[in-house]
Order: sequence, then C-alpha cells, then structure tokens
Amino acid sequence: MPKLSETLIGTWELRSRIDTDDAGVRRPEPSLGEDPVALLIYDRGGNFAAQFMRRDRSTVVDDAAASGSNNSRAIGGYDAYFGTYSVDDENGTVTQVLRGALSRENLGMTLTRGMTVIDDTLIIRLQTTVNGVAVTRELRWTRVSL
Repeated sequence: MPKLSETLIGTWELRSRIDTDDAGVRRPEPSLGEDPVALLIYDRGGNFAAQFMRRDRSTVVDDAAASGSNNSRAIGGYDAYFGTYSVDDENGTVTQVLRGALSRENLGMTLTRGMTVIDDTLIIRLQTTVNGVAVTRELRWTRVSL
C-alpha cells in the first residue's frame, strides 16, 4: 500500500463535509454549511494551503457561533489558512502548522488530522464541536491535479 506522504501530494477539491454527533445525527456547522466550495493543496516541499467558502453567501452568518474546538474559524462564510505540514505514515495523520490564517487567533495553531487517500479520493476525519456539541467531521476530496 502506498504511503500517505506520497499519495497526499496535489490539489484537492472538496466533495462533501459532514458533521455527525455520537448518535450519528447530522449537525451542520453554520458558518460554512455542509456544501462549501473548497480547495486544499499539498506540495512536495511540505507546504499546504486551504480555502473554504460557503456556497451560498447571500445570508449573514454569525462568526462567533461558527468557531469550534480543534478547528480554524471562518469569517463571513469564508476560511483560509496556509503553512507547513508533516506526515506520520505509520499513524495515517498529517500535522499542519498555520503560518497564515484569515482569523488571527489561528496563527501558529497546530492541527493534526487523520487522513486516507484511496486512488484520487482524500478522506479527512477530525473531532471538533458545532454549537458546543462534539462531532466527527468527515471531509471527502477529489484530486484535481498533481
């Protein structure tokens, strides 16, 4: 089986972003929703960049309610950050250190995510909160370029 450090490289487009609580009930996060537009880029030099945008930005979103633990904070239905990353192939995790972020409180933040690449699909799972409720977030991405 190929190593995550080898298969992660590329540009990824978000296909789905689903939050579920321990009972399996979907808990959509309000700032970006379940269907944001997003790109995620990992290069061979250990750099990454991510941008997320709420698909429908015609309504005002309460930024304060959007923040969650173990996650960056979107502002006005938009989130963006970049930095460096390292891969732990043995544990299937990627650790990202944010050098730049839309929300200044996220500068320097370290985020570790469980990741799996199957062909041209990247699956990311993390624990966070939505409106104070613990959820598991699963993001599915499709590789759009190397």
